[in-house]
Amino acid sequence: MSDIEKVKKLREATGAGFKDCNSAIKESKGDLDKAIEILRIKGISKASKKMSRDAKEGVVAVSGDSKKTSIIEVNCETDFVAKNEDFTNFVKELSEINNQTNSDHDQLKNSIMRNGETVENNLVALIAKIGEKITIGKIKTISNEGAVNNHYLHTVVKDNIAKLAVVVSLETSANFDDVSTFGKQLSMHIAASNPLALESKLIDQSVINKEQELITEELKNSGKPEDIAKKISLGKMNKFKEENALLSQAWVMEPKKKVQDILKELSISDLKIKEFYRIKIGE
Repeated sequence: MSDIEKVKKLREATGAGFKDCNSAIKESKGDLDKAIEILRIKGISKASKKMSRDAKEGVVAVSGDSKKTSIIEVNCETDFVAKNEDFTNFVKELSEINNQTNSDHDQLKNSIMRNGETVENNLVALIAKIGEKITIGKIKTISNEGAVNNHYLHTVVKDNIAKLAVVVSLETSANFDDVSTFGKQLSMHIAASNPLALESKLIDQSVINKEQELITEELKNSGKPEDIAKKISLGKMNKFKEENALLSQAWVMEPKKKVQDILKELSISDLKIKEFYRIKIGE
């Protein structure tokens, strides 16, 4: 095999550029396996330089079934790359592995992909090939005994890949078909309304404290008497909690009712919202 043929084969195997492949063939004295190793090392070097950039674009993928559903965020620098076939193929396979590993970070990055390489090595190779910073963001697997999961994808890029995804777990002994419509609607509601927790008492205290600081600062500059300012502050905080807790949010499909009202109207006595998770690229 001539050096030109080896360069061509190396390009097909690694996706690296002609110059890099040509240099690697010369450096390895024509040994293709060694040339691949050389490019991988160079790829790591290239990847590390790109890791200081911002990766605010990307996609979210959902995998699994109604009993166990996983969601994963993979970020890149540009929307153009988020639609790249190499990138989306990587995300699709990664999403399946994430479901198998129950969203365990260490297991995920050390898992072997179809090409025989680890997720971590494939990520490095993809960064070197595409030329952008790529990172694995939020990951979550939802599986609750006696519960069924529904999910919703918004702004779909391809198949199970989108810009926004929601997974909802509903606990019930009722037939899956009886709750599937509500599960889908609830997933869409969460996508639009972005609740912070199921109930107001479950909203993270640091979020409550920050909101209280902002309200206090706002009222401090209003010139209102202290007793009136306290009443206004209390009202604003109660409204904040109501609007950011799923059960007390206005139902997007019938805003005069709250989510908890819709839940009661279904007349499924043991139906409970067990858990939910939402990821939107850019948030």
